Amino acid sequence: MNKQIIWILLILGITFMSGCKKKYAYPFQNPDLELEDRVENLLSLLTLEEKVGMMTNDSKPVPRLGIPAYDWWNEALHGVGRAGLATVFPQAIGMAATWNEPGHLETFSIISDEARAKYHEAVLKDNRGRYYGLSFWTPNINIVRDPRWGRGQETYGEDPFLTARMGVAAVKGLQGDDPDYFKTYACAKHFAVHSGPEWTRHSYNASVSGRDLWETYLPAFKALVDEGNVKQVMCAYNAFEGEPCCASNRLMLDILRGQWGYKGMVVSDCGAINDFYVPKYHATHPDPESAAADAVIHSTDLECGSVYENLVKAVEEGMITEDQIDQSLRRILRGWFELGMLDPVERVPWSKLSPDIVDSEAHRQLALRVARESMTLLKNNNGLLPLSKDLKKVAVIGANAADSAMLWGNYNGFPSSTVTILDGIRAKLPDAEIMYERGCDLVEPMRTSDNHTLVDGKAMMSHSETSIPKELAQFDELTERLKEADVIIYAGGLSPRLEGEEMPVNAEGFKGGDREWIELPEVQRRMLESLRKTGKPVVFVLCSGSALALEQDEKNYDALLAAWYGGQAAGTAVADVLFGDYNPAGRLPVTFYKSTAQLDNALKPADNPEHQGFQNYNMEGRTYRYMKEEPLYPFGHGLSYSSFNYGDAVPSTTEVDSKKGLTLVVPVTNTSDRGGDEVVQLYVRRNNDPQAPVKSLRAFKRIYFKPGETKQVELTIQPDAFQFYDESEAGLVAKGGSYTLLYGGSSSYKSLKSVDIMVKCR
Repeated sequence: MNKQIIWILLILGITFMSGCKKKYAYPFQNPDLELEDRVENLLSLLTLEEKVGMMTNDSKPVPRLGIPAYDWWNEALHGVGRAGLATVFPQAIGMAATWNEPGHLETFSIISDEARAKYHEAVLKDNRGRYYGLSFWTPNINIVRDPRWGRGQETYGEDPFLTARMGVAAVKGLQGDDPDYFKTYACAKHFAVHSGPEWTRHSYNASVSGRDLWETYLPAFKALVDEGNVKQVMCAYNAFEGEPCCASNRLMLDILRGQWGYKGMVVSDCGAINDFYVPKYHATHPDPESAAADAVIHSTDLECGSVYENLVKAVEEGMITEDQIDQSLRRILRGWFELGMLDPVERVPWSKLSPDIVDSEAHRQLALRVARESMTLLKNNNGLLPLSKDLKKVAVIGANAADSAMLWGNYNGFPSSTVTILDGIRAKLPDAEIMYERGCDLVEPMRTSDNHTLVDGKAMMSHSETSIPKELAQFDELTERLKEADVIIYAGGLSPRLEGEEMPVNAEGFKGGDREWIELPEVQRRMLESLRKTGKPVVFVLCSGSALALEQDEKNYDALLAAWYGGQAAGTAVADVLFGDYNPAGRLPVTFYKSTAQLDNALKPADNPEHQGFQNYNMEGRTYRYMKEEPLYPFGHGLSYSSFNYGDAVPSTTEVDSKKGLTLVVPVTNTSDRGGDEVVQLYVRRNNDPQAPVKSLRAFKRIYFKPGETKQVELTIQPDAFQFYDESEAGLVAKGGSYTLLYGGSSSYKSLKSVDIMVKCR
């Protein structure tokens, strides 16, 4: 008896027993059947060609079974992306700077509301196109091992623990907690050991120590798999230990599917399977059909691309069996059912969400709140900030002051309106004279190969055959006018038109979307130097997706506010902080090194001479966890208009069972007359272990304190805080012995108090 007859008999029996009058042409259409039964029935009905057609991101329809087209490629990095109107929150690195895990969950619950509303509206209009679906390739949980990486803006920074906490919150907000359906599918990307350079990502072969792999590059992925129940994992472009990540025995079969027991979908990065056989890239496979077969055999279920079209030929040539294809397709089909895409719309709890919620007033207010929380005050000499609202003349200078698109970051949606930094300041001081001038571009205009000039990373027509000489960029006339101002606010830094994913930027110090060094572009350095000569106070509002090395510029401004790419409400948030209507409490999710030289000099030499500097994936000397020198601004740093005092913390025990962890109660007092948030941070250091990190973040809470208020802040340290790499086990194991708990308002030892404990492995 064939499978189809068995399923027809099964559904007839269930219908008779239940007394249900609803009739279905096929059992898989019955939403009351068990999920796996529906999957198996649908699988049994598909031809090989139809199966293959459902294994690429632009899934082909199967009209005879009532299955529509669907595109699995959708984006929601900091709001629903690339699908028209959406609420645009701060870029991911800015949301990381909030250090607000519960708030991040709330944000992504709102994002998934908008996603559902947009999806159901699109289906009503028979729009099955890209970016209007329910499977979102978010979040990016790669570790920013080097600030030169242009896609660092898409991540939660350099720390595995902060990345894991924010990543899990994003996944839970996207996927929801309904017992019957997933609200959307989230995706942990890019698996694994992936953080640039952009210009070598299709050919780079990452090879790292076991310690770096397990203690830095994998923990966030494991957290999203184990705790977040993330439904998609995206394999990366690069190779790992000589094998493309999407066909890696170690990453895909041993670790992800084997040790972690991951049952969800794996999707390739877009075009990654092509890299298997293209001569100038990995070239590990001879042709498209062998590449497609090997990727599926290694459980890359869904391809973003078209190489999987060769799977039919691969079956015919004996490279892969149809049963092996079925293994991957089962995981894809579960998605159709778990998202309710084949069920009656009335059964899906979010189908009634109105399109009116998209960029609604409530959502705009949340975007403003998150933007405010992301504002990270790094320097405030002599309490210059907050500025008085009684100022008569304020100068606003810089290429980022009136740029709305810069504030959106990349992988963005499009809000109904955006408040630029200039807009925010003007609204804050309606009676003052606001002097606005662009002053200079973010970079020197540079020649490109097609006789265009690049300004802010955007091609402009040029009538010159050579680069515009630096000598033409003089600011004497401007600075003379600025001497009349009470204060100068300079909005500069970087832009998503300069840093990002595989970009054709032709400007000094930039390459392929990455940076070649991390200092501020020369033209902006000269601008700041000129502004300092006015003798007026200078506030630098720094917009960027990553850290800059500013040691040589520090003398030329009095206050420094990291505003990231702050989303649609960034201008209001910046003005609220500058003029005291919001007390900043953002904290750095990345280290601000003093210079490129400080970064590179600390790096352990790579085994491969071609993998030096930025291309070096060794962690030694990188990030606050391994850095021995003092940076310009440490990870976790951020100033407030309030002041806080930390008392002596009390651990739940000083002899800790490594399987149980412990809690630490930290007395914190707001010693000022102004209410504000404090981010209480707890780091763990394993003593007497020179191979272990200097210290690692293991707990944090962002908490509001009234003026003069004291709170007993309880922080929980999970047992994995005491797990470190063990070569004999080729993985993480609990390590007993002497530990120190460090707590305070940043990762700097100057800010931390300590408690010693002993950990015992039983």
